[in-house]
Amino acid sequence: METDAALEAVFMPVRPASTFEETVERLGSAIRLGLLAPGSQLPPERELARRLRISRSTLRQALTALVQSGHLVAQRGRTGGTFVAEEPPLSEQAGEPLDQGAWAVLDYRVAIESGAAMLAAERGTAAQFDRLDELVAKMDDELENFEEYRRTDIRFHIGIAEAAQSPRLLSAMTDVEAQMSDLIALIAHPAEVLAISNEQHGRLVKALRKGDGSRAVRQMREHTEGTEHILAGLLPAPVRLASTT
Repeated sequence: METDAALEAVFMPVRPASTFEETVERLGSAIRLGLLAPGSQLPPERELARRLRISRSTLRQALTALVQSGHLVAQRGRTGGTFVAEEPPLSEQAGEPLDQGAWAVLDYRVAIESGAAMLAAERGTAAQFDRLDELVAKMDDELENFEEYRRTDIRFHIGIAEAAQSPRLLSAMTDVEAQMSDLIALIAHPAEVLAISNEQHGRLVKALRKGDGSRAVRQMREHTEGTEHILAGLLPAPVRLASTT
């Protein structure tokens, strides 16, 4: 494969905490920008995991997500491997790239979701947390049906705002979810991505049950940041994420 500075950056080590989502972003962005050309082969799995400094299981999850979204193709046999699709989705600039207004929505989401998580940990009831767990279980059964998954996902996040016991926050959460639906509609919805996202939901509910507001906020930020990485990796145009370091 071509080895220039831009391509080398694709295979720099991935940060912990968001390894799956950032790997999807890194490879998806490289495909969109043409650094990984249509039909080109990725390095062998063992080598790629070593270069990214992630586990092979995490790498397989990211590669599976990109195969499911149509960015990559997995071929078996002696000449097999993982290849960039000849016509990756969004290669013709289908859809609208994110603008500053869209990133303002993502920032708004961080503020509302984090505040809701903090207050839900302080004020939520066992019955409300039981309901959130039921929604997590329901989403596990909807990974292959994005429309159903998304409807349940919206109820989950609104449920967190309800547990925060703040009518104004509930109204803001409803507004955020409506705006996020417009952004999420621009990308593919691989089942692997939904599964990772729902695992984050489950960890968030555990933190809420313990009344651990700080941990709940960290879990929520991991969740919202994961969405940002997935959007950046699968959207049709380059976007710049705010630094989280």
